[in-house]
Amino acid sequence: MSEFIFLFRASDEDARAAIGTPEQAQKSLQAWLSWTRELETNGYLKNRGQPLARTGKIIRGDRKIVTDGPFVESKDMVLGFLSVEARDITQAIELANGCPILSGGGGSVEVRPVQQLPWPTDT
Repeated sequence: MSEFIFLFRASDEDARAAIGTPEQAQKSLQAWLSWTRELETNGYLKNRGQPLARTGKIIRGDRKIVTDGPFVESKDMVLGFLSVEARDITQAIELANGCPILSGGGGSVEVRPVQQLPWPTDT
């Protein structure tokens, strides 16, 4: 099994629309909880991850210039993440297809393999 990170992306407008009314927010929360429970029950969920705030800073270059973030150049922003274990990228994509962010039409899931680096062991 390999580890994959799911990055959840949407525009600020789409993210706010998904929450909408308190009833919509509750329905959205239940859909996310149901999906993550299913991943966990079936042994795919490695880390629940966390939602990310819609604010932040970006530090760039040798001069370490700080600008408002996240990624103001992009229409979509990363809203959160989780980590799964899957046989391969094909299976990871199949798992991501159940993500509630896809049902609203405005969001996306970026599926990224986690590279395994040969870190030295502590002695």
